[in-house]
Amino acid sequence: MSNVLTMILAGGEGARLKPLTAVRTKPAVPFGGNYRIIDFVLSNFVNSGLLNIFVLTQFKSHSLMQHLREGWRFSSGIVKQFIDPVPAQMRTGKKWYEGTADAIFQNMNLIDDEDPDQVCIFGGDHIYRMDIRQMLKFHSKRQAVLTVAAIPVPVKDAHHFGIIEVDEEWRMVSFEEKPKRNPKTIPGNSDYVLASMGNYIFERTPLVKELKRDAADKKSSHDFGNDILPRMFPDGKVFVYDFSQNHIPGAEEEEKGYWKDVGTLDTFWEANMDLVGLHPHFNLYNKKWPVLTYIPPLPPAKFVHFSDSRTGHAINSMIGSGTIISGALVENSVVGYSVRVNSFAHVEHSVIMNNVEIGREAKIRKAIIDKHVRIAPGANVGYDLDKDRKKFQITENGIVVIPKGAKVA
Repeated sequence: MSNVLTMILAGGEGARLKPLTAVRTKPAVPFGGNYRIIDFVLSNFVNSGLLNIFVLTQFKSHSLMQHLREGWRFSSGIVKQFIDPVPAQMRTGKKWYEGTADAIFQNMNLIDDEDPDQVCIFGGDHIYRMDIRQMLKFHSKRQAVLTVAAIPVPVKDAHHFGIIEVDEEWRMVSFEEKPKRNPKTIPGNSDYVLASMGNYIFERTPLVKELKRDAADKKSSHDFGNDILPRMFPDGKVFVYDFSQNHIPGAEEEEKGYWKDVGTLDTFWEANMDLVGLHPHFNLYNKKWPVLTYIPPLPPAKFVHFSDSRTGHAINSMIGSGTIISGALVENSVVGYSVRVNSFAHVEHSVIMNNVEIGREAKIRKAIIDKHVRIAPGANVGYDLDKDRKKFQITENGIVVIPKGAKVA
């Protein structure tokens, strides 16, 4: 394989995920009990054997940097391998990153230092598995200067995404951001469109040329989708990789093409719910393509039985290490580590992050509960949305979101 450098864009503010992003950047938000969102893209590159990675950070990056330091630090003096977090350094002036393209432009010194043939530029805030080598093979076979990963989505959902039009050879011929009507469909399949995943493979020289030109354009928004792609695809050397054809060892057929943008609280909750059940939409238990992470050294989860009416058990749920279900019932939920659910409590269809305590006889339904929250004995969450709305955020789909450190009476 040629010399490949990876740059992960992990500086997003994640405004639509507040209050979860009130204290952390979006890629650092806990997900799936044991993980952070950033773990999924990093695991894809590590499992693909691509180990020269810079993680570009910006907003509220402390928890992300801590997670990378504790779980993702490795290096080799013999074979060059690294995962290095890179804070915004204002190398080109006293300004923050003004867009995704500007984030790479401000760190072009890293590209110069590593001298790669190709540069992978991927987002750090989606849930999916992907063998990057297959996309690189497609890129090389087409002799592309840029390859964009895209996923087929139904026409009715086109207005949520940047939509790419391709010809019969999957060469990009147009791009439209969130079209409101008449989106361009996939050749031979009029029911689906191609949504950009925000993942790119560039040849190094054309990338540097376009970034310099974009930086000099005062009218540019300095964004890959809005500015770089429209300037590059008319030359006919920009191709689109169909992510739905990516094969992952050990994955079930129904998982093929799974990709979730967790940019809103509702989609974040939905993606967590995709993990539970007999046949999950996204299976975290694939040993051939593991999702890697760091968690503290903790004892196994414990389920405590006091009597027939006080049996601690969980149904269709994922329970993190160090969690104690003490005479309580957890159903269809994702529970992080070091959580305590006390006697006669009932949790259903909820996401519970780390170090939460749920009091005796409390009832939780359709909620996202951030870290270090204390739910008082007998408290109810998700049963009276008008009451919950006075204290907490309620999503469009009726999910109650309780911020980090809150106390619920």
